[in-house]
Parts: sequence; structure tokens; C-alpha cells
Amino acid sequence: MLNFTLGAVAGAITAGVLTIAAARQPEIQFRLGLIAPKAPVTAAVAKPAEVQCPPPRPTPKAEGAAQEILFNRQRFWSVIP
Repeated sequence: MLNFTLGAVAGAITAGVLTIAAARQPEIQFRLGLIAPKAPVTAAVAKPAEVQCPPPRPTPKAEGAAQEILFNRQRFWSVIP
């Protein structure tokens, strides 16, 4: 019974916090009819600057044996975004 009560209280607090957070957004306020739109509600998204990546470095070849692919440090730590 105590678990049910604690779960219900935690769920109510979570629902309340999420409702208040959502109601603070102007678009949600407009949908609920709380405010009239002064201007079209759109998000202005700026295009990110083009990132110039350096050319890939050549990987050293293993001499005499095939390089281990799974645990290759070069593979894990030289990831270029």
C-alpha cells in the first residue's frame, strides 16, 4: 500500500512539473487559448557554419600481421565529426 501511495505521489509531482513546464511555452499557451498570438510563432533556426575537416591521416600498416580491427585505438579515438 505504501508503494502505491509513494508511486502515486511521485507520478502526480512529475505530471505537475511537466504540465507547468509545457504551459510556459508560448505555442502551448496559444493552443490552450491562454494568449492571442502577436506574431506567427515560429522558431528561427540559423544554419550552422560549415565545418572544414582536416584531411584524414594515413593509418600505419601493421608489418607481418593483420591489424586487430576490434581493439584498434586508431579506429576508436580518431573519429572526425
